[in-house]
Formats: sequence, C-alpha cells, structure tokens
Amino acid sequence: MTKKITTLLLCLFSASIVFSQQLLSENEVIITGKIIDARSRQPLEYATIVLRNSETQKISGGITDEKGMFNIKTPKGTYEISAEYISFKSKKYPKQTITENLDLGTIQLAEDTASLNEIVIIAEKTTVDIRLDKKVFNIGKDLSIRGGNASDVLGNVPSVQVDVEGTVSLRGNENVTILIDGRPSALVGMNGADALRQIPAEAIEKIEVITSPSARYDAEGTAGILNIILRKNKLVGFNGSVQLDLGIPERLGTAFNANWRTEKWNLFTNTGFRYNETPGNAFSDVKYLQSSANNARVVEQRNFGRLGRSLFTSFGAEYYLNKNSSIIGNIVFNSGNDDDVNTNNIERFNSNGELNEATFRTENESEEEQRIQYTIDYVNNFDGNGKKLSINTQYSTEVEDALNNITEVDTQANLLNDLEQVIEDQDETSALLQIDYVHPVGENIQYEAGYRGNYRDIFNSFFLAERQDFVNNGPLVPDTNLNNSFNYKEYVNAAYFQYGQKFNKISLLAGLRYEYTSIEIVQQTITTKDERAYGNLFPTVNLGFEFRDGENVTLGYNRRIRRPRGRSLNPFPSRSSESNTYSGNVALNPVITDAIDLGYLKRWDKFTLSTSLYFNISNDNWERIQEDTGEITDNGDPITNRFPINLSTEERYGLEFTLNYRPFKVWNINSDFNLFNVTSKGDYTNPTTNTTQNFDFENTAFFIRINQKITLPGKTDLQINTNYRGPSQNAQTDSQGVFSMNIAASKDLFNERASLSLNFSDVFNSSISRRTTNLAGFLEQYSEFQWREPQVRISFVYRFNQQKKRDRQERDTTGGDDYEG
Repeated sequence: MTKKITTLLLCLFSASIVFSQQLLSENEVIITGKIIDARSRQPLEYATIVLRNSETQKISGGITDEKGMFNIKTPKGTYEISAEYISFKSKKYPKQTITENLDLGTIQLAEDTASLNEIVIIAEKTTVDIRLDKKVFNIGKDLSIRGGNASDVLGNVPSVQVDVEGTVSLRGNENVTILIDGRPSALVGMNGADALRQIPAEAIEKIEVITSPSARYDAEGTAGILNIILRKNKLVGFNGSVQLDLGIPERLGTAFNANWRTEKWNLFTNTGFRYNETPGNAFSDVKYLQSSANNARVVEQRNFGRLGRSLFTSFGAEYYLNKNSSIIGNIVFNSGNDDDVNTNNIERFNSNGELNEATFRTENESEEEQRIQYTIDYVNNFDGNGKKLSINTQYSTEVEDALNNITEVDTQANLLNDLEQVIEDQDETSALLQIDYVHPVGENIQYEAGYRGNYRDIFNSFFLAERQDFVNNGPLVPDTNLNNSFNYKEYVNAAYFQYGQKFNKISLLAGLRYEYTSIEIVQQTITTKDERAYGNLFPTVNLGFEFRDGENVTLGYNRRIRRPRGRSLNPFPSRSSESNTYSGNVALNPVITDAIDLGYLKRWDKFTLSTSLYFNISNDNWERIQEDTGEITDNGDPITNRFPINLSTEERYGLEFTLNYRPFKVWNINSDFNLFNVTSKGDYTNPTTNTTQNFDFENTAFFIRINQKITLPGKTDLQINTNYRGPSQNAQTDSQGVFSMNIAASKDLFNERASLSLNFSDVFNSSISRRTTNLAGFLEQYSEFQWREPQVRISFVYRFNQQKKRDRQERDTTGGDDYEG
C-alpha cells in the first residue's frame, strides 16, 4: 500500500512540474506590491487592492498576505487602482493604461484619525488564506455559530469534524493538537470537548488549519494542528459590539467585545456569560454470551439533564514601544459551574427473556471548573522588512472539581439497593517560554530559528465510597481498589531551524526540529514513581508551485508525535458505570507518524477547487482493548475494563476537496468532502489466559458538508448547513453514519448597526451516534448516544462605531467565490 501511495504522489508531483511551465496569456499582466502601516512600518495583512476597469467598469483585485504582499493577474487595459484597509486612508492611483507587468512598490497607508467619530466598516465575509504550511479560515458572518461556542465554530471549518460527543477530528483523525493563539492553553483543558464548549464563538477571530506543520510548530498531534486565534481588535478609536442570546431549551447568553486604540496603546476585551440547559439521551442493549452470566441481557435508557453556567473574559493591552516593536499582555479567565441530573432506567433479563431486575439510577452531579491564563509577548519587527524577533511567555492554571451523589432503586420492590458518592479532582499547572527569530536575506530567502520550553504538572484524584449495609443504613465505605491519586509532570524542550526560499514560481520551506521529553509519573496511593526521557528529530519540507495567479500546488512532508498523558498512563481503574472501568498503562510509548500531503488549488470565475491527497503511517499505534475482568457487580452484571496498549502499525490515506461555487451574486455554495482509508495490523495476547486475538481491520469512511448562504430582499440572509459522516469501524466496533442539518436566518436593523438572527440546530433530530460492539464469546452491544437534542437560538447584535461591510468587500476580488486566498 505504501508503495502505491508513493508512486501516485510521484506521478502527481511530476505532473505539477509540467503544469508549472504554463505561462501567462499574452493578454494578461501581473500587478505586484506591498502595503504597510506608515507609522509602525508593519505589513498590513488582508489589505484590499481594488482595480476598476475604466472601459468595462468591472471591479476586480485581491488582498495582501501576512507579509503585506499582493500579486494580482488581470487583463491588459486601463485601470483606476486603490489600496484600502479598515480605518486607514486609502491610496488612490490615477487612471493608467497597463500593458506590461507593474510593480507598485511599497505602499504606505496612514491611519484615518478623522474616522474616530465615524462608523468603522467591519468585513463580514469568511475568507480562506492558503499559505505554504497552513490554511487560515477567518470567521466572518456565519449565522449558524451565533450564540454558539468553539465546538460549533470548528464544526463549520473545512477538513474538521466534531462528532456527537464533541470529539474534534482532522481528516477523520482524532489525534489533532488544538492551540490557542499559537500555543498550548489551559482554555482547551484536560477534557478538550468540555473546555471548547466554554469558549464563546464571538471571542474567536479565525482558525488556522495546519495539516503539514513546519518546524516552527510543536510536533505534537499526528493529524496536524488547529490554532484558534482569539479576537484582539486593533481598530483606531473605540469600537465594539454587544450580543444577547436566548434559546429553547432554556438558554441565556451575553457577549461584549471592544477595543480602544490610541497612538501608543491598544486595549481589547472579550467577555461572555452563558446559562443553558443541554438535555441529551443514550440507549444501550447488551447481550452477554457466556452461559454462566446471571443477566443474559441488560437494557439501559439514559437521560441527561445538564444545566451549565460559564463566564469567559479576556482582557489585554498592547503598548507600542516604537514604530517597530511592542509588548502585549493578556489575561484570560474562564469559570464554569454545572448542576446535572442524569437518570438511568435499567432492565436485566435472564436467558429465557424473563425480567430479573428493574432499577432506576439517579446521578446528581455538580462540577466547578476554573481556568486562568497569563501571557506576555514581545515583538520587534526591526526595519519592517521581514526581520522579526518574538518572545512569548505564558503561565496558566486549571482546576476541575466534581461531586456525584448516586442512588439506585429497585423499582419492583421499591427498595434502595445502591448509594454511592464519587469525588473527582483534576488540577493542571503549565508554563511556556518561546523565542522565534526570523532573518530574511534579500526578498526571496528567509532563515528562522527558535526555542520552546513547555512544562506541565497534572494531578488527578478519584474517590468512591458506597453503602454496603442497607439493612442498618450503614455508612459509606471507601473503595480501596479504585481510590487513587496520580501526578504527571512533563518537560519538553525544543529547538528548530528552518530555511525558506522562493525560486520564481517555486517556494521552499524546509526545517528540522528536535524535542527532548522528560516525564515523571507518581502513583501516590501505592507510592511508586516512574521516570522516562527520550529525544526525537522531526524533519519537515513544504514546497509550493504557483502556475499562475489563482492556481498552485503544494507538497509537504512532516514527522509528528503523539505522547501519552494523564488518564492514559494512570493504571488505577476509573469508572464510568458499575460495569465499565478504564485503566491507563504506565508503559505506554509515544506514537511516531510520518505524513505526506499533496495539495492543489484552482480558481475560476465562479468556482474554486481546493483538493488534497494525503498519506500517514504510524508505528506503535495505540489500540484500546476491552475485555472481561471476570468480576461482576452487585446486580450480577459482568465488569469490563478498557485499557490502551502499543499494538499496531496504522496506515491512513485519503482524498479531500473543498468546492466553492457562486452561481449567482445572492447564492454561495461551499462544500467539503473527505474520503479516507485506515488499515491497522496487530495481535494482542491476553497475559492471563494466554490467548491471542487478531486486531487487524481496514476501514474506508467519508464525510461531506454542504453549506449554502442565500441573500434575500430586505437585507436578510438565509444559511443552510448540512453534514453527513459516513459509517466507520475498528477491530471491535461498527459505527453507523450520522446526518445533521442546521438552518439560520439573519436580518439587519438600524442602518446595519444591528442584526437579529434565528438558528435552528439539528433540524431533523438526527445527530445521534449508533454503534455495535462485539467482543468474541463475551458480549454483543448496541448503543445510541445524543449529547445535545435540537435547539433554537435567537441572537441580537448591536455594533457601536462599527457596521457590516457590504460595499467594498463584496466586490468581485477573486472571481466571485466566497473564499479568498
């Protein structure tokens, strides 16, 4: 399989070289240049170059990249040219006839101080900027995420999937690293799915999807990196917005974001509060195949009554030391308080189908969590020509405390038969120091080097006590087999160097990263200590071929790592229910993955295609084994335990493409499709029974997303998002496909100073996970899970000193498609 993929990549690579020889049409010219801030000399990213053809009156153009550079292909003709940027004075060029390539040089734009008391225009579109080592998705006017959270935002980003349980995957691979502002963060939390739901969508500016990371980035995450950039507005003067959200089931939310910028200071904040009910449900039907089983079948119907309250606030300040350097300080505070009531109706049957027992289980769980993050960054752009020094420091803490009081009643005898109390504490402290230096040589060569040091200290404790004497209403007795405390410390020191150069239409970015990892594991309950250290080299190569404006190919190779942490290493079992436990593995080794990615981008007048072919191979891949422990619960149910081991070699290859089509000015269609195959090979030998089980499997799966946005009369927008995740399987479980649809509408009010939107999520109540698990000779299980039932949200947004941008940004700057590069 590896040979076939390699041959295919070589064929496509060779074809790209042939295509790269294509030349511009004789009737076309290229207009180039660079746009910078006249005061700070820093490049202005996403500045707009507008070309107005004096003969046809057609408007075209483009936007600048992260270095402020632009490169626009256009037919020969007579044009009026202007360079524009939000809250800056435009630079206009007189009408001129262009018959050959034109270099406008460095364009300096000055801040428009006269606009301080006027409405500032804010862009509303979602754009994608495709770079050599990542894709940047700017979160614009996406109606479906209003009043939502970070999980909702990620669920709308191409290449990214968020399943029913909130697990984030990139191209079908769940081992994705999620960063906040380019670094690990307590905001992602020890439980990533729950933590992402605490970050309001309004606090997010853009998402970077990095499937072929350069040496600049941490090597963690075999699927790649998702970098969430929080809003830090830099508009001149005082600007902001207020948002109010209401919903069914009961939901209340507010959000406020603003910034105030002067010549020397920029102050910015994002603050949001959420109060919401999130009902969910689950169903399970388990058949035990052993003749000795007391209960041959157990059927459970669960209902989750979640009530959550959360506060998210971010406050920061940037001080401009001089025109080329600044210091940025930021504090982020996130707190949550949940009160959940979860019920479980359980029926147990014997082998003849007769009812053995019927019970009703109630869990009253309260959870409090708090995350605080402090960052101080120093940036020096020196002469403003690409030379740059960045020093980043970060310190964060996270605390999660949960108390769960559990009762179970025999509904036939109306007697209490189980009383438990579970206390779980999780604490994490982390610190980071990062230094990056970029040194350009001329216009086409760039060197970069840096260091990053990460420190993490994670503490987990689990305590379970239950009543054993129900006749005399005895006390709760601690379970010494389950109660434990576990401490994990990790130190990662990394250094990298990379070299970039542009050869006409070919760009190269190659680097090497070294990471040295030292870990310490302390099992405090049994007073044992394990230490381990290892070093790894991570080479990266990214190539780009630009055939012509609007068409290019990228080819990347990188090596990645997946490190075991926390729960995966803790050998003491934790319990999700009476009959299901999970144990970590202290001897678990990291997984090393080699990845190749070949991408192609082509733009037409109304159509854009972005596609990618990728291949990953992972050694010592983890598999989670589920097996019978030989023990039974008080109710007679067999107890199963799941645990991870280094078992298999995994090969993953796939094809993804994103299509953007705008058949009419008022109708945009964006679609995303991913088809991938996973092959895993490995055998597991049970040390107790000395039996060997083959865990080989091959799985071909896909997912597809289609988002449509329609502009209606009366400044009203309609958005329809549909998503389908195809069936999948592994060695023990088959999962059915999942379909979902969200519909949202928005209307502008008060001269576009405000917007009112309505959002209906999971219209057909179909976002339900359905799985079948088969443990040979032991059990067969069918299960359903719906984390969140359908919701309706209404949001009102009022902007002060801001207004949606309709005129300038909706010009045809990229041939009419809704995604810009």
